[in-house]
Amino acid sequence: MTTQDSAADEAAVRTMFDDCRTAVAAHDIARLMHHYTDDLVAFDAIGPLRFEGRAAYEAHWHRCLAMCPGTMIFDMHDLTLSLGETVGFGHYLVRCGTTAEDGTEQAGWMRCSVGLRKSDGQWRIAHEHFSAPFEPETWKAQFDLAP
Repeated sequence: MTTQDSAADEAAVRTMFDDCRTAVAAHDIARLMHHYTDDLVAFDAIGPLRFEGRAAYEAHWHRCLAMCPGTMIFDMHDLTLSLGETVGFGHYLVRCGTTAEDGTEQAGWMRCSVGLRKSDGQWRIAHEHFSAPFEPETWKAQFDLAP
């Protein structure tokens, strides 16, 4: 059963993720990091194995976006959410990469799951995990898979 509060929470979280997407596309890391908790734990498709705290993850975002100097591609698809009163989780597929100066796209599909926490009326990302499927025989990431 969807209540008015749960519908409002879902709308707020969807708006937050839309703002995250917009911030990544604009290379606006300060705007992006506003949506994370201070005690964030994150696992990204690019090492190291674990990021602890918003500052460590912010430094990682700076490194990642520096590798994508062209037009950033960060297209979220199929965002699914399950929200309680103060915690929630979600998952989505994301096409991530860049458009090079010559117009060619260098992007691939990844998976993302998130843990969310609501504090002082504000939803923030407390856990984030990006991953790419891989072929076990070759150990190569499969970025060419598509939904």
